[in-house]
Amino acid sequence: MTEFEKVFNENRDFIFKYLMKLTRDVSLAEELTQETFFRAYMNYSSLRDKEKVSSWLCKIAQNTYYAWYNEQKRFKSEDVSESVSDEKTAEDVFVQKELSQRALQCLHELDEPYKEVIMLSVFGGFSLKDISSIFGKSESWARVTFYRAKQKLSERMRQNDEL
Repeated sequence: MTEFEKVFNENRDFIFKYLMKLTRDVSLAEELTQETFFRAYMNYSSLRDKEKVSSWLCKIAQNTYYAWYNEQKRFKSEDVSESVSDEKTAEDVFVQKELSQRALQCLHELDEPYKEVIMLSVFGGFSLKDISSIFGKSESWARVTFYRAKQKLSERMRQNDEL
């Protein structure tokens, strides 16, 4: 068994569950898991720290999901009026989308590990215990890092509002 086969066998269920939390679709999660490990295989020689392979795989899975998501957005040009419910006005939908885009932009400006911890928790649905094991740190480290990340994100959003 090669070194990469061992990595695959040890992490495939974890990556699949992570992608299931992001996609909420079994067949899509399976497809993205395959794509994740293909990308990992192609770039395995560039992995510097073999101890953090699960974090590295999560990042690849996350990027694979976002690439798929962005591709889907290009094909589906949703009209704002179609997504408006009876309770929400078009203006409410627009403001919510604008706020979400600003939050994501500010999130991407955060330094590591803050950005990764928020993404794993909010988008991935991982518990702080799961996040601590991904990073190989204590649960209190994950809790403090998540708290600081939220503070930094709020501060960055306030700074952008002032601009």
